Amino acid sequence: MRNGPIAVVAAAVLWGTAGTAGLLVSADSVALAAARLVVGGAALALMAGSGIRRVLSPGLLLGAVAVAAYQLCFFASVARTGVAIGTVVAIGSGPVFTGLLSWLLHRRRPSRRWVMATAAAICGCAALIVGGGVSAGGSTSGQVVSGVLFALLGGLLYAFYAVMAARAIGDGGESNAVMGVMFGGAALIMLPVLVVNGGVGWEPRGLVAVLYLGLGTTALSYFLYGRGLRTTPVATAATLALAEPAVAALLGVVVLGERLAPVSVAGLVLLAFSLAAVAIPERAARPEVRVPAEAGAPGVRERR
Repeated sequence: MRNGPIAVVAAAVLWGTAGTAGLLVSADSVALAAARLVVGGAALALMAGSGIRRVLSPGLLLGAVAVAAYQLCFFASVARTGVAIGTVVAIGSGPVFTGLLSWLLHRRRPSRRWVMATAAAICGCAALIVGGGVSAGGSTSGQVVSGVLFALLGGLLYAFYAVMAARAIGDGGESNAVMGVMFGGAALIMLPVLVVNGGVGWEPRGLVAVLYLGLGTTALSYFLYGRGLRTTPVATAATLALAEPAVAALLGVVVLGERLAPVSVAGLVLLAFSLAAVAIPERAARPEVRVPAEAGAPGVRERR
């Protein structure tokens, strides 16, 4: 896989800084997410240039819709269940759905090590996020159920656009152009959402935060993610992306002075070991060869 996993983890590190950067802005969270996608999507489309026309396909256009819909589903989930539950379900279900879709569409059956490491990583992610206690605020049981369903839909949407991108790149499409189609299209979809929500204000501090969220945590991160998908199986990439909540938690401790509960520390350690297990390339099975038999003796199988 060469440097593919490194590029994917670098993208996840950038995603993990988004929450801290967002605290610099007092804008509505939906408007902030829309602004981030509009700025980042426009930048990715500009980077792709004329290459967009060479990779344009119905699958990538559907991927663009999925990118935009993921944002709306995630915030709809958080509004009903709270940040902890919505984040755990959406982020945790993403790698599972990605592995299943990759199996169904690409006939790439996940390895046993991937299954075990991904399950452990999801458990570590859940422990990390909910270590301080899970709360759904004043939501009713019906709201929590609908919120979990929105989060699961968000995880499925993430898996869908990741698999569509991986398929286009695997078919020879330039990764920059593939990301430009999906995120440029998503930017057009989210532009009315940004306008309806009144934008995020234009004070210098807010403008800097929006530019970083758009150019850093969206444009640059998905540029790196696309590069990673060139040599990394999409199911593996989805699991490696679980580094995002780990980075967010560490930034909360270092920058915001937050404290991690013991269960969160344990989750962080479990997540780190799981991601390392996924990132290390698996040893290919050695083919069996038949050694020429001596006169009168049967052939002997030998492993190289």
